[in-house]
Amino acid sequence: MKPFKIVPLSNEWAKKIRAAGQDEFGHPVVEEAVTSGGPCRITLRQFKPGVDKRLVISHSPFEIDNAYNQPGPIYISPDDVEEYQDVHRFPPEIKRITLIGYNTDQWMVFTRVVGEQENIDEVIARVLDENPKVAYLHARSTTACCYLCRIERG
Repeated sequence: MKPFKIVPLSNEWAKKIRAAGQDEFGHPVVEEAVTSGGPCRITLRQFKPGVDKRLVISHSPFEIDNAYNQPGPIYISPDDVEEYQDVHRFPPEIKRITLIGYNTDQWMVFTRVVGEQENIDEVIARVLDENPKVAYLHARSTTACCYLCRIERG
């Protein structure tokens, strides 16, 4: 069994957002030219500054309404795209993340910054192995704290 599984946002979910023209909070979807780094939350590939366009939306990756909801801005492709497929490997284009672990009640029980020199896959596997209270992890940007993806136990 693989120690973890990467869960990107689904293209089906994104189609609904694109069609509605607004995010889950009622904010209008904004399309912009990419001027800085950051991945699409569906493909988990980096947008190309000066080349790509992206949609900016508000998103909360939680099911339970509580203090840890952490809604915030994320980026998705304006087009239908294929979801990240290599789900037992963290996207190699993303080199630095903050891992936040939550228990089954969606309470934060773990945090750790993973640096560029570390093997993210090994760190994720070790965190899940050594922390039985962690039901799942979120990967977040270390610079903007934006949600990147969910990481579930394998």
